[in-house]
Amino acid sequence: MDWFNLPNLPTPVKVLFSGYLLVIGVGLCMAGLQIMLTHGMADGKIGLSKDDIVYSYYGDRSGSRLEGMLNGAMKDKAPPEVRLEIIKWARDGAPEKEWEPHFKQVFAQHCVMCHSNVPGIPNFTHFDEVKKVAQVNEGASVASLTRVSHIHLFGIAFIFFFMSLIFSFAVNVPRKLKILAIAFPFAFLILDVLSWWLTKLNPGFAWLTIIGGLGYSIASTFMWCTSMYQMWILSRNGKVYGNAWEADL
Repeated sequence: MDWFNLPNLPTPVKVLFSGYLLVIGVGLCMAGLQIMLTHGMADGKIGLSKDDIVYSYYGDRSGSRLEGMLNGAMKDKAPPEVRLEIIKWARDGAPEKEWEPHFKQVFAQHCVMCHSNVPGIPNFTHFDEVKKVAQVNEGASVASLTRVSHIHLFGIAFIFFFMSLIFSFAVNVPRKLKILAIAFPFAFLILDVLSWWLTKLNPGFAWLTIIGGLGYSIASTFMWCTSMYQMWILSRNGKVYGNAWEADL
């Protein structure tokens, strides 16, 4: 099968592979942006840092999650005096006796526009929901880590599988480099998810999250660029390369 390589693939197959890679490429960029807008703002500063990872998974155990958000991503949602008042109330244990006469209206004015309509975030029209986030911030819960971990592993593993399958048709890539490029995204994905659990136990493991994310990002970018280049640029030289898998058969 002389066409069994990226440069010599039939045009319909190239279009199929390229369409998938383009959609996945845009999707991964959106995922990166989403991380920057969520975890990347955990410490109140733009850009993903070790502190962001620690706040997200280990928590800021010097204060509540509510306090952390009011001093971070939600800092612009209420005037300083209102934020200070809420923080003091949370540090006092968020007593329920002060909820109905005062703080229910404060949250209604500044918070419930989002925190009553957006799925997946606490509903601040209910005292019980506010009470939960007013407790000391211990980061992600075991339940949420379990849920996100299995979704992350299953979903991204499928992305890397099909991207690696396409890349395996590449030519002129040293065999060891090809094997490493295919293996690295899966290895770093496992490291990434494992690091969330380790950081939950000890903030010193937060660096592993950054290493894992960078590792599979670099490996997948290399495979993406190599595949697109060989299908649409290298193919123009008119050379027939033969079966890209032949060395392993």
